[in-house]
Amino acid sequence: MDSRSTPDQADASRRAFLKSTLALGGAGLAVAAGTRTAAAEGDPKITELQDWNRYLGPGVDAAPYGLPSEFEKDVVRRDVPWLTADATSSVNFTPLHALDGIITPNGLCFERHHGGVAEIPPQDHRLMINGLVDRPMVFTMEDLYRFPRENRVYFLECAANTGMEWRGAQLNGCQYTHGMVHCVMYTGTPLRNLLNEAGLKSSGKWLLAEGADASAMTRSIPMEKALDDCLVAWKMNGEALRSEQGYPVRLVVPGWEGNMWVKWLRRLEVGDQPWEQREETSKYTDLLADGKARKFTFQMEVKSVITAPSPQAPVTHGKGRTVITGLAWSGNGTIRRVDVSLDGGRNWHAARIDPQSFPKAVHRFYYDFDWDGSELLLQSRAMDEKGFVQPTKEALRKVRGANSIYHNNGIQTWHLKTDGALENVEVS
Repeated sequence: MDSRSTPDQADASRRAFLKSTLALGGAGLAVAAGTRTAAAEGDPKITELQDWNRYLGPGVDAAPYGLPSEFEKDVVRRDVPWLTADATSSVNFTPLHALDGIITPNGLCFERHHGGVAEIPPQDHRLMINGLVDRPMVFTMEDLYRFPRENRVYFLECAANTGMEWRGAQLNGCQYTHGMVHCVMYTGTPLRNLLNEAGLKSSGKWLLAEGADASAMTRSIPMEKALDDCLVAWKMNGEALRSEQGYPVRLVVPGWEGNMWVKWLRRLEVGDQPWEQREETSKYTDLLADGKARKFTFQMEVKSVITAPSPQAPVTHGKGRTVITGLAWSGNGTIRRVDVSLDGGRNWHAARIDPQSFPKAVHRFYYDFDWDGSELLLQSRAMDEKGFVQPTKEALRKVRGANSIYHNNGIQTWHLKTDGALENVEVS
């Protein structure tokens, strides 16, 4: 190109070059059979210069704390207003259908509060250890930072996740049926370090964790678990906890139901028996068909869900190569296998589990197939390292009834229609 060319001449020269190149190599740009290759047809979005090619963008300080692209503005947590009477004791949901990989961005981790978000200056926060210990202690945040720290990737799932589905298909969206789960990297110190500092008495068999929020959330935790893999954490995904996630410090109880992961952690009391608090008697117990209730059902069972395609992530490309993706997790540890069904559970196909996985974290799976445009019933079924297999909803109800709202790990079904839309359904 002549160095003396005007900008318009340069644009025209570039367009001519692109068009000639595409005409010569168009066949080589084709992808899967049946897929429209816009470039080979001279799509102006590639042959013409766009505004973002012509003009300078914002500088480095336009957003001191980085923000998602404006074109991703719909990828946000959402609530269901009619679920609860008041937003201060409510929940919103992670947009699982719009995510990939295994790490949930901090701003998209679902929220569950019992008394709203506590806003606590870190310099004013204290953590007490008392009860059956040799040395009752009070730690500042600066004290906690001086303990040996570890980084661990874990999933956190509310016990009520998928709870609305016990009596049948209810909420039409993966975000709403399964969105009370997220997975992040926590940074903190093992809980046993703090307990050892205080000196556990041999009679100490249980631990009461208490939050500093207005609800004074409390849960009893067996000492065996407390000394095993629990963390006292102050960072997630490398940065400080968000306020809604328990800033400045929270408890992490890997693989166990989310209400035990006490946020805004202010006190740990050692005792010789469980405390039988409100959140482990009238709440977070599982009412069975015979009227009896199970309590202390701590561990989250093996579970999976196809996140896309799903009702909020329809198939828009038409027939041809289609990627199914989803998440699987288990409080027992790792996921050994995930199968995908296209016909409501009659036939199963092994999915590919992404190797970036950790024990008691979510595992990402994929299944690629050529969609012929027919109606399908999409399902996923997970198996964990201990051999537990995700049950059908029908099998689960035979054992548990349909009175509970907790610990529903039944297989989810999405009905893929000929136009690419999907709907939450059940098959029997």
